[in-house]
Amino acid sequence: MARVLVFAPAPLLTVTIEEHRGEADVHVHVGGQGVWQGRMLEALGVDVTIVCTVSGETGVVVRRLLEDEGFDVVAVERDAVGPAYVHDRRGGELDAIVEAEGEPLSRHDLDALYSAALSAAARADLVILSGPEGEAMLEPEVYRRLASDVRELGATVLVDLAGPRLAAALEGGVDVLKVSHEELEEDGRVDDGDDEAQLVRAARALADEGVSLVAITRADAGSLVVGEEGAWRVRAPELEAVETRGAGDSYTAAVAAVLATGGSHAEAIRLGAAAGAVNATRRGLGTGDPDAIRAIAEQVELEPIEED
Repeated sequence: MARVLVFAPAPLLTVTIEEHRGEADVHVHVGGQGVWQGRMLEALGVDVTIVCTVSGETGVVVRRLLEDEGFDVVAVERDAVGPAYVHDRRGGELDAIVEAEGEPLSRHDLDALYSAALSAAARADLVILSGPEGEAMLEPEVYRRLASDVRELGATVLVDLAGPRLAAALEGGVDVLKVSHEELEEDGRVDDGDDEAQLVRAARALADEGVSLVAITRADAGSLVVGEEGAWRVRAPELEAVETRGAGDSYTAAVAAVLATGGSHAEAIRLGAAAGAVNATRRGLGTGDPDAIRAIAEQVELEPIEED
């Protein structure tokens, strides 16, 4: 079975208070980009290793919850304040009671995390490099070194990053990139994130930097893809969304699931688009019924994009 390593530097402990039958209903989960990606990968039948740090009392809970979900957890323990939030949704609107980004990784903690990632990467078919919630948790340079070293170990590198972290990873070397049109605009790679021609040119420029597959997600407009096997506009069934957060991470995870098993770019993009669409119909981030995802993937259309 394929094994995917998710580099998730600092998973987020989430506490959400909702109302159920007139009483406070408390939900405790682990979140963050890498965890949502790992959750969808597991739903699709892929073995997942999560390499992360766990901090203080919240870290004890984070590790236990990750292990209970069935992940192979490689965790570096550190004495620090971990990232966490407490949200109250009982009034119908989100009331953020606590939102803590957590303390940045120390030099020693980073060394331990880096070594753990290399050890796990040597046994993985594909590695996803994801980012923590806070900008200060670790320096972008880590992504340059890690991307380069993971490729040297023979694993495919997929990144779902933006800003300085994306720039650093690209310098190290990336095989597959998923990025949103808003992130490309914020990074200055396009002037108008709604201009398809600009997005396609940006994707081709990224491909020229050595990225074999570039997927640009555009929310309801459908993704644009440029890669070694073709360039496409992706048309997926328009399902009614309940929660759009996590849809992009589900897209990334499904692409990784196919590529880790040697599937084609077309198969990966179809499954990715379907996973993102299904996840948006649910309140659980990074979740989705695998049978529904695979059935909907059969209806995803890839329309060729002509060369300029």
